Amino acid sequence: MANYRTAYAFAREMHPKTEKADIQYGTAGFRTKANKLGYVMYRMGLLAVLRARYKNATIGVMITASHNPEPDNGVKLVDPYGEMLEQSWEGWATKFANVGDDQLESIIAEIIQEYNIPMTERVQICIGKDTRPSSPSLAKSVMDGVLALSGKPVDFGIVTTPQLHYFVACKNSKHAYGIPTEEGYYHKLVTAFLNLRSHQTNSCEGNGNYRNRILYDGANGVGAKKIKQFQERLGEALKIELYNDEGIGTGKLNHLCGADYVKSNQKLPNGIPIQPNVRCCSVDGDADRIVYYFTDENDKFHLLDGDRIATLIAAYLKELLEQIDIDLNLALIQTAYANGASTEYITQKLKVPVACVSTGVKHLHHKAVEYEVGVYFEANGHGTVIFRQSAKDRLKQAVEDSSRSDAQRNAAKRLLNLINVINETVGDAISDMLVVETILHAKGWDVQDWEATYTDLPNRLIKVTIENRNVITTTDAERICLTPPGLQDEINALVSKYNKARSFVRPSGTEDIVRVYAEAATREEADMLAAEVGQKVYEMAGGIGDRPEIPNNL
Repeated sequence: MANYRTAYAFAREMHPKTEKADIQYGTAGFRTKANKLGYVMYRMGLLAVLRARYKNATIGVMITASHNPEPDNGVKLVDPYGEMLEQSWEGWATKFANVGDDQLESIIAEIIQEYNIPMTERVQICIGKDTRPSSPSLAKSVMDGVLALSGKPVDFGIVTTPQLHYFVACKNSKHAYGIPTEEGYYHKLVTAFLNLRSHQTNSCEGNGNYRNRILYDGANGVGAKKIKQFQERLGEALKIELYNDEGIGTGKLNHLCGADYVKSNQKLPNGIPIQPNVRCCSVDGDADRIVYYFTDENDKFHLLDGDRIATLIAAYLKELLEQIDIDLNLALIQTAYANGASTEYITQKLKVPVACVSTGVKHLHHKAVEYEVGVYFEANGHGTVIFRQSAKDRLKQAVEDSSRSDAQRNAAKRLLNLINVINETVGDAISDMLVVETILHAKGWDVQDWEATYTDLPNRLIKVTIENRNVITTTDAERICLTPPGLQDEINALVSKYNKARSFVRPSGTEDIVRVYAEAATREEADMLAAEVGQKVYEMAGGIGDRPEIPNNL
């Protein structure tokens, strides 16, 4: 069996370190230009085997850069239950990626000794990739790393990121969570969705204001490929019209389309036709984010982002739990990017507790598991719902309890079916779409009814390039800036000038930029506040390149 000395020799000969600059494993794993990642991928294959042996479980490796443009690529590891890599191992990933070739042998020996990792188990590593032209060669590098330490690579080919998370969870649950194949994934979600649709009304076409037609922007990525499988299986139950569906190597992934483009620019993506009051959605390059939107009869754009999806789901879950008459600890987890109006709506109107955590899905996920039912979404459309096994068991008991009314038992059945539509392992754009469509259909709502639940505060998100992102540090779930000294005082002074305003800044986890978020009572005030805070960041945190400008129309 190969050992870590063999892995070192193979790295030196076939995958030598080519970059001098360090790279850091963040919430999204590693992301950079694809031509800089070959040796990193090899080393992540090594680390995945070590992680799998330590956990005595299957581990996943996903090759994707999500919403980034096509020259980029990236990689992230998936832990045994489909969750993101444990935070304490992110440091090891960074070490593995950055040590020189002559130190790779010693770093492998160090982690083996640190965790007393057995080196004899033949562990499986699930590998998936998105549609980027660079992904096949990078996947080969990962497999070389897996084989160098005598792991067993299981190549799932081109899949969405959420599908790979699902496969890993299925394998480690011994298929209790589902069958670890693409067909198993489609079957689980579609069967549950169709069960809900058939029980909610006799009409597939519509219910109240709901109509079963949606325009779907596939971002020229894997989400476009995989939605075709759902189109075939859903038939007339949900008519999905696909746009931005270029083939591998021909379409510009995420270019002028996709969830991040729509969310950031707050306008229709290229390719989507202007049809008043027709439901539209966009996914991102690896199909783990989704946002909804529509244009009205005056061609005004309306965005329904992750905050809207979270509040819709949380409200419906609370409604079902009340119908069942079962008390489960339900909470909504948000980040500082959540629109203030959504937080007020969920706490004041729905009376559902809200927790705020630092940006990054791993932080939301870790907080969500503290509750029996945890709903988490970032404003960018990345999120899901997690149910404790004890909550599922109580729902099953409610279905079987003959002392309960038919209405209560039927509500419990609906909720159990809804759980099977949800991909609990990670945010899943297609799963989330099916959940939203289920809820809108059940309520007899279309997008105008959904939007009417509350009015978003206008907001703006801009980026400021700086010399070193590490000069910005934050606290209080990233809502307060600690350094550089005095910057938070300047932000507070600017915020005080505007009505219903707030603003915060946070460094990117992968590049030397600072993200500035601002919201206020009017669009003009939000735009002005974002620009003014951006200028202060530029002045006080070592800005380079273009200085943020005050909008000309203000």
